[in-house]
Amino acid sequence: MMQETIVYNESIEKVLTNISKVMIGKEDVATLSLVALLAQGHVLLEDVPGVGKTMLVRTLAKSLDCDFRRIQFTPDLLPSDVTGISIYNPKELEFEFRGGPILGNIVLADEINRTSPKTQSALLEGMEEKNVTVDGNTIPLKQPFFVMATQNPIEYEGTYPLPEAQLDRFILKLKMGYPSLQQELMILERTAKDHPIEQISAVIDKDELVNIQEQVKSVYIDKNVQHYIVNLTSGTRRHPAIYLGVSPRGSMALMKAAKAYAYIHARDYVIPDDVKYLAPFVLSHRIILTSEAKYDGLSTEQVIHSVIKNTNIPIRKEFR
Repeated sequence: MMQETIVYNESIEKVLTNISKVMIGKEDVATLSLVALLAQGHVLLEDVPGVGKTMLVRTLAKSLDCDFRRIQFTPDLLPSDVTGISIYNPKELEFEFRGGPILGNIVLADEINRTSPKTQSALLEGMEEKNVTVDGNTIPLKQPFFVMATQNPIEYEGTYPLPEAQLDRFILKLKMGYPSLQQELMILERTAKDHPIEQISAVIDKDELVNIQEQVKSVYIDKNVQHYIVNLTSGTRRHPAIYLGVSPRGSMALMKAAKAYAYIHARDYVIPDDVKYLAPFVLSHRIILTSEAKYDGLSTEQVIHSVIKNTNIPIRKEFR
């Protein structure tokens, strides 16, 4: 399998190169987005407006030759605006289904916390079940299917925060962050004339991407590394600063993400460092802190780092 992994890794490198042409200084976010995509998961991006969240998703979709759809979530958005609706055709004397934006390959759910829980659930059903239900009919979604949802952490007026059960549907929670002074100058230089996204082209087609997703499932993970994952997640259930710890779904998400991360780095096996690096991105949005911890100003990321620090890392010369 290793030879196949290296061949596909060249395509992955081309995707990352494409993203780096558009997104300056966001190599880690680009890699983690690919981790979620290859693990067949979804990403929650929480950051202020204008830092490139939409551009990242557009670049990813264009690099993968995938159908890109954008949903702007607003308070008046209905579930049918997401899934689609059946319209009566008087000529054919029957109802025809008109698919909504969720039937794309790469879907940007912009400001997902601005719409009602009922509309949020329409998107989250598709994310979890890989299909949507319209008028009692189950409609399978296209493959590959990847959702990147955004939230604005500054403005909370008129928002509907995602409950923990729905946050759990996202394999990773990421933040873009502001660029450095030098990076922002490079952004101005690159966008002075034409935007660099117009210059990139697809480097992977849909069939190859689905193939890679299947290959990721075969990446080897040693039992000791699995024990490490379970020790991390169970550690969140015992930590004094955590009111609600990570569920077994979080353990599975961390394992899938670690496999994808190993694949991107041309390995057909997972090492403990993969798990250690990914844990804050996979687990931080799956816990609830105690009121005392919140009062002390602790963040979920800080608490997860504390759990990692207090969990022994398995040490073996070989993992196979």
